[in-house]
Order: sequence, then structure tokens, then C-alpha cells
Amino acid sequence: MSASLDRVAADPQPPPLGYAALFLRFLKFGFMAWGGPVAQIAMIRRELVDEERWISSPRFNRLLAVMQALPGPEAHELCVHLGMRARGRIGGVLAGLGFMLPGFLLMMGLSWAYFALDIDGTALGAAFLGIQAAVIALIVRAVHRIGEHVLRNRWLWVIAVVCGLAAFAGTPFWITLPAAGLVYALLALGRGILAALVFIVAVALAWVVTSSGSTADLDIAPIVTGAVDASLLSLFASGLKAGLLTFGGAYTAIPFIRNDAVGRGWMTDGQFLDGLALSGVLPAPLIIFATFVGYVGGGPVGAVVMTAGVFLPAFGFSLVLYDRLEAVLEDKRLHALLEGITAAVVGLIAATTVELALATSERISPLVIGVGIFAASLAVLYVWTSRLNIVAVIVAAGGAGIVLL
Repeated sequence: MSASLDRVAADPQPPPLGYAALFLRFLKFGFMAWGGPVAQIAMIRRELVDEERWISSPRFNRLLAVMQALPGPEAHELCVHLGMRARGRIGGVLAGLGFMLPGFLLMMGLSWAYFALDIDGTALGAAFLGIQAAVIALIVRAVHRIGEHVLRNRWLWVIAVVCGLAAFAGTPFWITLPAAGLVYALLALGRGILAALVFIVAVALAWVVTSSGSTADLDIAPIVTGAVDASLLSLFASGLKAGLLTFGGAYTAIPFIRNDAVGRGWMTDGQFLDGLALSGVLPAPLIIFATFVGYVGGGPVGAVVMTAGVFLPAFGFSLVLYDRLEAVLEDKRLHALLEGITAAVVGLIAATTVELALATSERISPLVIGVGIFAASLAVLYVWTSRLNIVAVIVAAGGAGIVLL
């Protein structure tokens, strides 16, 4: 224990900063947070690790590994942790708020403009149709990228496939995710019989729940077109659920937020995809699309409430655990449990992607144009790995929509 404390004490320390200076430091990161989590983390590493020596590189790497295993946007969690390292819990809160504030305010403004302007039948409406096809490509690429890191053996592949098929059958995530984690953890411990028993119980429970018709607002729900106002409590709960289940990146929140937003009639699938597209062109974690969903469901207050729910776990893990974060995942059984859950989430995203693609195909005419935009976008995302590729794809797809649709 003393050796561990000595190692921490020997680490580089952040420079002395007042609360205002600390907030402005991370606000700057928020304005520069283009290109997704990889680019955001690289920016934080370059400035705070390599140049300013707030923390040693090995310790930063260990923290990053922990953040990637825990739910929530990793770059935001790193900012909270580093802010707390500089000025305690208040510093952590200020750093996290500074990093997320630019994207939040920009998304609030875009959400207002989206509904203030009548885009149906206009060039802007055609642009958003083209963008929706491109967003499907973004999600497909994300599923592949996440799957490459997560599905490392045949059992994880089986879990992903089974959970994806279960989602199509209407099985709610609160059955599939715990079952997937337990099954894989038991398999890792060599408890095959117990794993089979958990699987059988999960299948039986899924059959009971789906046959009773009580999954309407719990599973990946059918497409509806209503514009139903959501309660603030529902918006906060939806955001909190997504924040707690965002394993492996913000894309993993898509099935959970869509399930509530579309399944409960707060918005249409087209609006949901438009929200994803808007978040893709902002300097912010992609999960900021929850602000758009909250705006649709409950106006500006709803946007604030849902955003608070989504980011609460990202603040909480760093603020509450802080100096114990590196020890949290030392238990190999917990590793296996999280890996099984993450594999299940990959299956849920894949199922959601198929449903979104089918819904989008019904709105784009001629369909061949939509397929062409999707294919071209997907090819660019695979070939061009720039931090600005998402922004470029969305802008280009919008232009193609104006010209071709």
C-alpha cells in the first residue's frame, strides 16, 4: 500500500490553478473537441500529459483503460478525473462542465432551429434525407469498430448474435444484458452448467414477458409517428439509463435512447437520425445527441434534464471512485461480466441499425439514391481516417441530398 502511495506521490502534478482558470482550460478543450473520442483523447493527452505534465503517461494509460471499460464518454470522464486531480471535486465538476458546455449550447441552438424552420419539401429537407442515409453508414462503421475490439472469441460472437436476434423478437434489454454478462462470466470461470442454467432462465423469462405483450416501452420498439410530450422524470430516467449502459462508446447508447424516444412516441426515426447527424458535426461527445432528444420530448427544460441524466454517471464514476478507479477492474470476474454485457450491446446496436435502415428506406425516393449515399459514405469512413471524416461525410451527404433527392 505504501509503495502505491509513493508511486502516486511521485507522479507529475497539475499546475496551481484557480477555479475560473481550470474551467476555462477545459472549456477550451470543449470548443476543440472535433473528431470523436479518439481525437478528443489525443488532444487531452498531447496538452495535459506530454506538454504540461499533469499526470504521467503510464498512469494516464491505465486510467484510459479503466474509462473505456466503464460506461460513459471516455474523454469527458478523463476531464472530470484530471480536474479533480487539480482542484478536488469542485475542480472535477468544473472541468466536466467546461468540456461539455460548448457542444451542449450548440446542440440547444440547433435543436431550436430544427423545429423553428419548416424544412418539409425544401432543399434543407432533402439534405436531411441524404444525411440520414449517411448516419446509417456511421452506425454500421461504429458497430464494426466496436465489434473488432469486443468480440474477441466465439462465445462473445455468439452472445452478440443471440442478443441481436432477441432484440428483433422483442426481448427487453433488462433481460438480455444481465444474462449476457452472467453467462460469459460463468463461462470464463469454467462454470458451463451454471451458464447454461442462466441462459435457460433468461429464455424462459423473455418468453413470458414477450408473450404477455408488456415490452412496449422496454425493448427496441416498433416505429411510431406520434409527437408525444414526455415527462421530465421520463426524460431524466431515459438519459440516466443510457449513461449507465454506454459501454464502448456513445454509439452504444443508440438502442436505449431510441427505444424510449421513438418507442414512446416522443419523435420519429427520421428525427432521431437527424439528431445523430447534428451531434456528428459538433465539437462534443456524440452522446450530446441526447440533448436533441430531450428538446424534442420536453423543450429546453427537457433538453437540460435529459443531458443531466446522460452525463451524471460520467461525473459520478470519477468523482466518487477517483483514487480507486484503477483498482475497480482488477477483478477478472468483473472484466468478464463487462465484456459479456458489451458484446450484448453490440448485438443490440446491430439490430437497431437494421430497423433504422428499413425505416429510412421508406422515406427516401428513389431508394437507389439513398443506397448510393449510404455506400459512398461507408466507403469514405473506411478509407479516410481523418478526425474530420464524420463532419465531411455528413456535409457531403447533405449536399448529395439537395442535388439528387
